[in-house]
Amino acid sequence: MKQLDDFYLDQEEPAKGIFLALKEIILKQDANITNTLKYGMPFFCYKGKMFCYLWIHKKHKQPYIGIVEGKHFDEPFLLQEARSRMKIMLFDQNQDLPVEKIEYVVAKAIDLYKTGIIKTKTK
Repeated sequence: MKQLDDFYLDQEEPAKGIFLALKEIILKQDANITNTLKYGMPFFCYKGKMFCYLWIHKKHKQPYIGIVEGKHFDEPFLLQEARSRMKIMLFDQNQDLPVEKIEYVVAKAIDLYKTGIIKTKTK
């Protein structure tokens, strides 16, 4: 858990504030969401299955949410770039976060697992 906390704390502002806000927005969507560090990035899992992650775009230098099953989304504000499966939502560090869009995308991603379109791990 310390490595995960360190990821957030080691970021420079304004990315640090954006990532902390995104973490809060994502975690409050469902009690079955957990936050873990995988591949050096904060990933969010729904019932053990990774559904989104946070990172900074190398070219644009902007924080983003990566949606693991982005291929199921057709929202124009999500970018596919050279990815076959994932899509990302970039955030302008000089603007307020579009909280409603973020909540919508996270809810839609979780619904893929809740409805069984994407299978979750059973315990």
